[in-house]
Amino acid sequence: MVEPRIGVYVCHCGLNIAGSVDVKEVAEHASHLPGVVVAREYRYVCSDPGQQMIREDIDGEQLNRVVVAACSPRMHEFTFRKTLQEAGLNPYLLEMANIREHCSWPHEKEPDLATEKAKALVTMAVAKARLVEPLQAKSVPVEKSTLVIGGGIAGISASLKLAGQGFKVYLVEREPSIGGHMAQLDKTFPTLDCSACILTPMMVDVSHNPDIELLAYSEVKGVDGYVGNFKVTVRRKPRYVDEEKCTGCGTCATKCPAKAPNEFDLGSGTRKAIYVPFPQSVPLKYTIDPEHCLYFEKGICKVCEKFCEAGAIDFAQQPTDVELSVGTIIVATGFDLFDPTLLREYGYGRFKNVIAAMELERMSDASGPTHGKIQRRSDGEPPRNVAFILCVGSREERKEGTEYCCRIGCTAALKEAFMLKNKLGDDVQVFICYTDLRAFGKGQEEFYRKVRDLGVRFIHGKPTEIHQEADGTLIFDVFDTATNMFLEVEADLLVLMTGLVPSRGTEELSRMLKIPLGQDGFFMELHPKLRPAQTAIDGVHLAGTAQGPKDITDSVSHAGNAAAAAAALMASGEQTVEPIVASVNPDLCRGCGRCEEICEYGAIQVQEVQPFRWARVLAANVNEAVCRGCGACAVACPTGAISMKHYTDRQIQAMIKAAVEA
Repeated sequence: MVEPRIGVYVCHCGLNIAGSVDVKEVAEHASHLPGVVVAREYRYVCSDPGQQMIREDIDGEQLNRVVVAACSPRMHEFTFRKTLQEAGLNPYLLEMANIREHCSWPHEKEPDLATEKAKALVTMAVAKARLVEPLQAKSVPVEKSTLVIGGGIAGISASLKLAGQGFKVYLVEREPSIGGHMAQLDKTFPTLDCSACILTPMMVDVSHNPDIELLAYSEVKGVDGYVGNFKVTVRRKPRYVDEEKCTGCGTCATKCPAKAPNEFDLGSGTRKAIYVPFPQSVPLKYTIDPEHCLYFEKGICKVCEKFCEAGAIDFAQQPTDVELSVGTIIVATGFDLFDPTLLREYGYGRFKNVIAAMELERMSDASGPTHGKIQRRSDGEPPRNVAFILCVGSREERKEGTEYCCRIGCTAALKEAFMLKNKLGDDVQVFICYTDLRAFGKGQEEFYRKVRDLGVRFIHGKPTEIHQEADGTLIFDVFDTATNMFLEVEADLLVLMTGLVPSRGTEELSRMLKIPLGQDGFFMELHPKLRPAQTAIDGVHLAGTAQGPKDITDSVSHAGNAAAAAAALMASGEQTVEPIVASVNPDLCRGCGRCEEICEYGAIQVQEVQPFRWARVLAANVNEAVCRGCGACAVACPTGAISMKHYTDRQIQAMIKAAVEA
């Protein structure tokens, strides 16, 4: 092994690090460590002059190892690897010490402790750097096709962008039609555009685009493989209607005698047992609901089959699996609405005139259950006093709710209030009880002022318990912190602005794709600022509210980011695979299979490596394209046959020894 010549670079990061850590002292300490030939401190090592300084030292000082003491490797490890590569040095002869997140920030008011800890981390990094070896990254080919999971506005946007660049797209949607929650909206804030006028043309474009294969009423059941070569199993649920034959004429639904609650209208009103979710559905193909169909329940009826001139009804349909090969995956699974029945004090489910915001939205829609007429459920009359409660299920510390902000509740309430004034006239009284009014985004503060000028009453407080009088009037007390007064509010319609939660099936899909979930339960991005649409698994991207609460504008923007990342990967034709992976010593491996059992990524298989007539010799084999370098296999191996490249036992032990002696 060549004698190590190490350069150490300690970053000020402005005052992010230097505000607590004495960087000069850390650099001075590093200069005396074994193998270190140059140690410098610089205000921004990640800047172009900072990187140039490293490149010049590699050339002038003949450095063969580099240690950077700065921020999280998650942010700039790739930056400095590229710097080494540009200077002619193997990019994996780099070690980073995180002295921002691990020193400066947690010990902001303890500068002496922060400095000593930084010196210890640098000492450990140098100890490891003396032992690191060059690694060679491999490349794998990437198929020029994408699987988009979820057909809401984000999935639709990403699909159209990718198809527009000539890439094959498989769009999978578990409901009978694409459109997602946006299809349920009457208007969008703050411009009050018709939601269907924006969404429907995009849905039609999806159905007509030859590069998009729409798999509606289908779910992803399995994902194997790796970036560039994912093998996906999609289960197509039986519609009991032949999609090729169905013309969408609707005669079957007209004649069907069986009714069911209308999920699209959140249970308000009914639909037939054979149905399309809404008139603009794509694909416009009917689906039989077996839970409410008289034939499936009692073996009678078949009226739809009798009147279907196209002969599309097929009661014998079964689920079928479709196998797809794709190079990239975009997760656009959207969100679900918080269930307000979990918060009993608001009376949802107990009082007829307590409704959720989406129910009011459907009521306002001309194609909704009341054909656009705003009315109380108790008597069908228009309300005269309407109250909104914001943050229902959001920003809650108790287990029944969620701690995060839903991001859309405030502006959605402003939109609903405006529509009430517009439809019911100035005489209707509207109260909005809010925690903090967050009207962020282009045009939204102006919209807030417009609604306020209409006479909408804003109360800075959250009601505790809702009571109902004998005549159906809803009454609650609320402390208005803006006026320091207790108020008693009477309403004949109460609207709950419910929060957003991860969509049903998120955890199962997370396990299939091997991508983590954040504390909020949504899919976790690789980096919230630098890589907000990428995940820990190469080739798997996030779009829209699958990653966290967003409005339509941000969902479309995020979908564009995901589509661009996927397109760049497919356009290149290949992907470099991280070489920090598990390595098996076949002389020590006894083929016990413990590593194969514990690997969450399916990267290890025990195979026959040296067959004899009298015995079978087994050993573990690592698929480096799949391995994520987590190290679980190395921990589980009883013979020590598995080691991690760049994190060998010898390197880790050297760091521990350095920490103890520091």
